[in-house]
Amino acid sequence: MYQDRIAERFRHKIISAEQAANLVKDGMVVGASGFTKAGDAKATLKAMAARAKADPFTINLMTGASLGHNLDGLFAEAGMISRRMPFQSDATLRKKINNGEVMFTDLHLGETAELLAYGFLPPVDIAIIEVAAIYDDGSVLPTTSIGNNLTYARHAKQIILEVNTTIPLEIRGFHDIFATGISPQRQIIPVTEPSTRIGTETMPIDADKVIGVVISDIKDSPVELSAVDEKTLAISDHLMDFFNQEVKRGRLTPNLPPLQTGIGNIANAVFSGFKRGNFENLKMYSEVLQDSTFELIDSGKMKFASACSFAVTSECYENFFANLDRYRGKIMLRPEKISNSPEVIRRLGVIAINTAIEFDLYGNVNSTHIGGNKMMNGIGGSGDFARNSYLSIFVTQSASKNDSISHVVPMVTHVDSNEHDVDILVTDQGLADLRGLAPRERALRVIENCCHPEYRDQLKAYYKEALVRGGHTPHIIEKAFSWHQNFNERGTMKF
Repeated sequence: MYQDRIAERFRHKIISAEQAANLVKDGMVVGASGFTKAGDAKATLKAMAARAKADPFTINLMTGASLGHNLDGLFAEAGMISRRMPFQSDATLRKKINNGEVMFTDLHLGETAELLAYGFLPPVDIAIIEVAAIYDDGSVLPTTSIGNNLTYARHAKQIILEVNTTIPLEIRGFHDIFATGISPQRQIIPVTEPSTRIGTETMPIDADKVIGVVISDIKDSPVELSAVDEKTLAISDHLMDFFNQEVKRGRLTPNLPPLQTGIGNIANAVFSGFKRGNFENLKMYSEVLQDSTFELIDSGKMKFASACSFAVTSECYENFFANLDRYRGKIMLRPEKISNSPEVIRRLGVIAINTAIEFDLYGNVNSTHIGGNKMMNGIGGSGDFARNSYLSIFVTQSASKNDSISHVVPMVTHVDSNEHDVDILVTDQGLADLRGLAPRERALRVIENCCHPEYRDQLKAYYKEALVRGGHTPHIIEKAFSWHQNFNERGTMKF
């Protein structure tokens, strides 16, 4: 089962997942693989959760992003997590975070490895990393995500490798592993196109650090995606119309600069709209590949996609591994530090399309908090791209919950991407191009183009009163959050 996957020099280190779990001690900092439900060390992490229920202990957990197989939820139920970073998406863990039982450090994904390397974060005691193979030279073949694996392995005192036998060895060639080092000796990242290969197909590790090798046959968790609905179709259509107009004005070509998108139902549905657009030879420089990316490649619309992870449905997952030769040379997975590098994003001129929870009159975006205080998932990589992109676009529905919640508000209750980093706002109602506009001009465009009709007069009234108060960015401080307060008290933002 593992003769062609585990070099002979490592076979004496093969242990069970339960034995691996026992190597993790109370209070340790664990750097685990896993990014948007892909590439997590499933057997070992599940065994750790089971052990914590019977023999309580806590860890500080770092990953690439969210974990699959309800692992964050299992950890939370077992009381195993003391501190979590940089991203999560589990309802049970989210409750513990918002109750103050778990300390959650919400980081820009592109900065996590940097902070660890500089010594600003606690040092990693054990790295637990899923791989497809371990070679005699000590290098490993990654699986479906890279994330922060290279950094965790380099800085950890010890390493546990989990070899997933469900990943075909033919996945070799889909990865591009490159280490930048740290300032002031940091290397230039010579990516000039999303398809530029700059590193190696395998990831180097220090073989002497490996204290255990676990064998697993557990596939990645599938992502559940909703079908395109009326709202997401409208958002996508507004965005396609905008790109078409930019092409007509000569500011874009039909090929478009490299594209980036966030994850989730809205992002996937909106991105799938490129299949209907008059665009060709598209390229992607992003952090996650969803079903829509593979659909665009299959349709011939997209030539190449670079990211650091997958977040796909079971059908898309099985299709990828059944057709590796079809996708070879069209998909590349890289470390988070490369996929989310500000310099590369800026130089390639990436168009960033991310999802907002809410945005306000002036273009400030809240991506993380409900009502200003309750964490949802985290900022992820949206900030890395929004701050450095050629075009920074945020999308959301104009209203939800039977229109009791407006996602266009007088003032956002939490700011993740401020007005200086946001170019375009899109809802199912329309699109607001904010480039070059002063705050008062932005407000009018947001009200007319993005606000739901049932809230438009209400938002106009707020803005009209705010104008009387004056100022460069007119606001009524005592009423800025009145919509949210009304929702908390009456269950609707409508007055």
